Amino acid sequence: MKTELHIVGGGMAGSEAAWQAASMGVPVVIHEMRPKVGTFAHRTGNLGEMVCSNSFRSDDDEQNAVGLLHWEMMHAGGLIMRTAHAHRLPAGGALAVDRDPFAQAVTDALTAHPNVRVSHEEVTELPTDGHWIFATGPLTSTALGAAIQAETGAERLAFFDAIAPIVYADTIDMDIAWRQSRYDKGETEAERTAYINCPMTREQYDAFIDALLAADKTEFHEGETAGYFDGCLPIEVMAERGRETLRHGPMKPVGLTNPHDPEHKPWAVVQLRRDNALGTLYNIVGFQTKMKYGAQKDVFRMIPGLGEANFARLGGIHRNTFLNSPTLLDERMRLRTRPNIRFAGQVTGVEGYVESAAMGLIAGRMAASEILDQDLPVVPQDTAHGALMHHISGGAEAKTFQPMNVNFGLFRPLDGIRGGRRGRRDRYKAYTDRAKAAWTEWLHAQRASRAAE
Repeated sequence: MKTELHIVGGGMAGSEAAWQAASMGVPVVIHEMRPKVGTFAHRTGNLGEMVCSNSFRSDDDEQNAVGLLHWEMMHAGGLIMRTAHAHRLPAGGALAVDRDPFAQAVTDALTAHPNVRVSHEEVTELPTDGHWIFATGPLTSTALGAAIQAETGAERLAFFDAIAPIVYADTIDMDIAWRQSRYDKGETEAERTAYINCPMTREQYDAFIDALLAADKTEFHEGETAGYFDGCLPIEVMAERGRETLRHGPMKPVGLTNPHDPEHKPWAVVQLRRDNALGTLYNIVGFQTKMKYGAQKDVFRMIPGLGEANFARLGGIHRNTFLNSPTLLDERMRLRTRPNIRFAGQVTGVEGYVESAAMGLIAGRMAASEILDQDLPVVPQDTAHGALMHHISGGAEAKTFQPMNVNFGLFRPLDGIRGGRRGRRDRYKAYTDRAKAAWTEWLHAQRASRAAE
């Protein structure tokens, strides 16, 4: 009987890790506490449930590091990316999905796999034997978090991740708003009109900022500190950093023309992105918030086009737990003090659905190779996966370690490529070409190794 691999957590990382290991012939047990033990952010017991945005971000594999990560995962037979493409929604150049069918399809694929079984119970301790991957994500349970803290001897680090509100599409005033993707991105009409845009004049923007700053906010619990991750700041925190911050962030008006008033450029624009296949729900892009629910309704209905909006879900914010991975994990994602345990996903200090799933992909392959006594080549640092791996396993400064999205700043420099903004397009293409070649070679080496056995 083959040795089992135990995976704690059935989110993006845990689901991908299970799929990769099971596909290599290793029996996998997914320990997912939902629905027996819920969280404030999840609604179902499905694997791969999306609790924040429904977007996997850019799908451009030549000019964007996230898109490159998509490409690498697809070529590695990744379940998350394959399922995302099967349930994608129009979103300009982004890969957005219909969240409920997506999670159901991930669940169906894993439960149908002959090498996978799912156990619904809460794991509260770190096991001393067996092969384990902990992919419990930002909502690691209190008991398990305490066990991790006791083992590592370090205080748990935390930032606050936030949930954007969702609006019913039929309550948006389309006599004010219009459909357009920024810079008309997309190959189809549906892609080019994937976003709903709500324009603001300077006076409306100033009034909105005043209301946002004055609104009642949810208080932090005792002992918590607001160590926000800069890639997912609540809008009120952005506004506190300067009145123009939002206008140069999620409310930037560039690349858009209001057909209701084409002669006047909006001072700011609020974008909403389709959240389901029916097109009945739209989420307000970048509008994570810690405002109280009543205040959210009042402030968001100040947005032109949303004066009569009804909300399917209001915004929220939660503590997000992650390890100081450079000090705690080795180059194969194992806990240094207990090498039978690997960590994967957001708990390792990567940020985002795609990055979490990517770390699950690597952890699953590493654990399966170890169980099968197969040699797994080191993940090439010049790939998107390798760049993230290098960051969390020692490339980042441990004293200031913070969660990180994949970006070209994590990649080793290229010789002979022009720097600066003018050389950016050629430089990014060179990064992605180099990464694709290295990733392809890495995958071929594994296939050749298995074939030789």
